[in-house]
Amino acid sequence: MDRHTDVLILGAGPAGLTAALYAARAGLSVRILERSMPGGQAALTPDIENYPGLLSVDGVTLTQTMLKSAESAGAELVIASPTDLSLGGSPKTVKTEAGTFSADFVILCTGCTPRGLGIGEERFIGRGLSYCAACDGALYKGRRVAVVGGGNTALEDALYLSKLCEKVTLIHRRDRFRGAAALADRVRAVPNIELQMESRVIAIEGAARVEGLTVQPEGRPAFTLPADGVFLAVGQIPATADLLGVALDEQGYVLTDGHLQTNLPGVYAAGDLRQKQLRQIVTACADGALAAETVAALKNAY
Repeated sequence: MDRHTDVLILGAGPAGLTAALYAARAGLSVRILERSMPGGQAALTPDIENYPGLLSVDGVTLTQTMLKSAESAGAELVIASPTDLSLGGSPKTVKTEAGTFSADFVILCTGCTPRGLGIGEERFIGRGLSYCAACDGALYKGRRVAVVGGGNTALEDALYLSKLCEKVTLIHRRDRFRGAAALADRVRAVPNIELQMESRVIAIEGAARVEGLTVQPEGRPAFTLPADGVFLAVGQIPATADLLGVALDEQGYVLTDGHLQTNLPGVYAAGDLRQKQLRQIVTACADGALAAETVAALKNAY
């Protein structure tokens, strides 16, 4: 395997896969490094209804199709976790357990990871606590579950789980949802979804696994909500901790210019890890296309 390519893409979510497709079609040699499953957070979404041209599609189908498109154009996917990045010089190098890879350009597409509640919930992961309704929802068929959050992901998870579970309690700390109004209206219309607004989860109850939640409504006494499972959808944390030398904002998102270049020459960022107003699959794809086209123009100008 030639360890050097024109461009190295870190992350195989929609941004990375689109960048790979555009860069490969521009005639560049392209390698994608992905830590785990291709598709990123999009692959965990059960029903995508706002991707232009598709009335409805599940995340796995959409992102696997993106991967096939990138590979058919000539991009190569390597499943490997970066252990050391050297992005300041030329060429750029990335060490992994599968070896060291280098490239003239790097496009960062590492996305985000789910945010927790900070109440010690980690001990229940895999024992009644999940961050992915599409992955684990079938385990709770006919049972009682809770979804925590108020954005699009929480609303989508509640709708998905309502088709499987006896009852879904949607807990949100504010008096209105942050997600799309159309999604919120659909949630309100489902009989087995109960809304618990202006409330926080302050503890997860159970010995070996989740048995319930302690919920604190604003201005009222806390109470115990029986639940066999809880799905957290309370936001994301940008996966940028390992990007030494790359300029970040105060929340940890990567700063870029209009061409998606970071403060490091030859290093670009696309997708949810980037500071921007809207984080959706369609904007991640747009980022990936722009970053790849910028890199291709520079590479072909040499």
